[in-house]
Amino acid sequence: MNKADQSVPHQRIIKKYPNRRLYDTDTSSYITLTEVKQLVMAREAFEVRDAKTGEDITRSILLQIILEEEASGSPMFTAPVLESLIRFYGHAMQGFLGGYLEKNIQSLIEVQTRFAEQSKGFTPEMWTQYAALQPPVLQAMMGGSLEQSKTLLAQMQEQMQKQTGQMLGAFGIKSAS
Repeated sequence: MNKADQSVPHQRIIKKYPNRRLYDTDTSSYITLTEVKQLVMAREAFEVRDAKTGEDITRSILLQIILEEEASGSPMFTAPVLESLIRFYGHAMQGFLGGYLEKNIQSLIEVQTRFAEQSKGFTPEMWTQYAALQPPVLQAMMGGSLEQSKTLLAQMQEQMQKQTGQMLGAFGIKSAS
């Protein structure tokens, strides 16, 4: 094995055939979307490729899993949230929204991880006390994340203003700011 092989983590390849079946090349067997979801939950690296064209269709499969989860009874996104997301497509802020959401989700995961680490030794009595104090504790935990969101949004707005000014300047128009 050469050095390049050692530095690249193994990535599982799943092929999607025209009959809509998914074939896991690691296990040499067909798998379901539920099993692909289990790979995601286990944080296993994988890529889904169209068996005919070789095109990477991982995002499409992940969106399919989200669609199934949303339709299964306890959706995460309300209709207004989905409508807002749709409105961002083609909007000047589209490029920023993905990063904004990704950073906020990562912040939430970090809070969840820290909380799980800190609560390992909780006794039933401690959990009872936690339940009584939940709103303030939750607010304190989320405070940092909310502050990060505000900062990121302010940075996005500042960048948009700069880009708008540059674009207007290219046309010989001075910005009003």
